[in-house]
Amino acid sequence: MPRTIYNKLVRDRIPEYIRSKGSVAVAHVLPPGERLAALVKKVGEEAEELQQAPAEKVPEELADLLEILQAIAAHSGIPWDDVLQRQEAKRGERGGFTEGVFLEYTE
Repeated sequence: MPRTIYNKLVRDRIPEYIRSKGSVAVAHVLPPGERLAALVKKVGEEAEELQQAPAEKVPEELADLLEILQAIAAHSGIPWDDVLQRQEAKRGERGGFTEGVFLEYTE
């Protein structure tokens, strides 16, 4: 089987899953000082996957993004409830994204 290089953050049990399928998976645990940068990079990867996903895969891609956002909060010592409270406060002050408002320009 040819070697495929990934060099990216994956879900914790992915190496175990790959091995269960009979393939070799070489992985290591990132030291805490490298995790935040890898998580932030992963947000971009998953956002791109969401952009390209067919409609039936959108819930799966949203779940991946949510998992990563929660991991970033946990790694940063930010309780998820605090994130949700700030989300609600910002929605109350500035609205959400439900109406599709697209700002063209200001002067």
